[in-house]
Amino acid sequence: MQIFNDLPSLRAEIGLLRSHDARIALVPTMGALHAGHLALVEEAKARAHHVIASIFVNPTQFGPNEDLAAYPRTEQADVMQLDAAGVTALWMPDVAQMYPDGFASSIHVAGLSDRLDGAWRPGHFDGVATVVTKLFNQVRPDVACFGEKDFQQLAVIRQLVADLDLPVEIIGVETQRDVDGLALSSRNAYLQPRERSIAAALPETLVTAGEAIRSGEDAAAILSWATQHLMDWGFESVDYFTLCDERTLETMTKLDRPARLLVAARIGGTRLIDNIPIYP
Repeated sequence: MQIFNDLPSLRAEIGLLRSHDARIALVPTMGALHAGHLALVEEAKARAHHVIASIFVNPTQFGPNEDLAAYPRTEQADVMQLDAAGVTALWMPDVAQMYPDGFASSIHVAGLSDRLDGAWRPGHFDGVATVVTKLFNQVRPDVACFGEKDFQQLAVIRQLVADLDLPVEIIGVETQRDVDGLALSSRNAYLQPRERSIAAALPETLVTAGEAIRSGEDAAAILSWATQHLMDWGFESVDYFTLCDERTLETMTKLDRPARLLVAARIGGTRLIDNIPIYP
């Protein structure tokens, strides 16, 4: 696996791959890799001749009181995992490469970026949309793989690709989970042992609430119960526990079309998000 830190060298390599009519897949990450990221790599390998992974901890998607400085960085282990997984090349730019002096542009996906996590983390999805668009322009992939765990992020990226006529196929990959059901996330490393045991209530509550809504129980009542249930289990707050249209993420009051049940909750200073699909 080749590692690139400057854009001209990356583009030269991609040009070489393209000269052989190779199909290229991109797996964007912020490092601190786990089995969820490797599932993206495997999906990408099934859809292209070569996989380009990226590692870039994007400062523009962190708010002023969020964990940019504390975000886990495990560069050496990440490189070893990607190499073993069969990635062709790794793109590892620094902040100066991605946002040089004078950088002044931003992409805002209206509507999708403004609800749920967007309401709790103003500007977050502008940072996501901008850096992902830059990555697409830098790598020029035929296909890009993203995890469904960050479902709102996936929806935002799908919308910007459609709106901007970007020639890349977006693939959502099913959420990868630990043995207790907790969605794999780099931020799980922040959890203390007691918090980790409490966190397992998050996916359990999602499944229970989803089954109840699917069976015809009142959605508002179930969502209220689920929120209180998490608080009773030891979560410090619940930012949202909601039923949304799977495509638009607009709030739903009854299950009459494909939906997602989404939750964001906080424990011990760590904010966890998760979701599951629900179909009528």
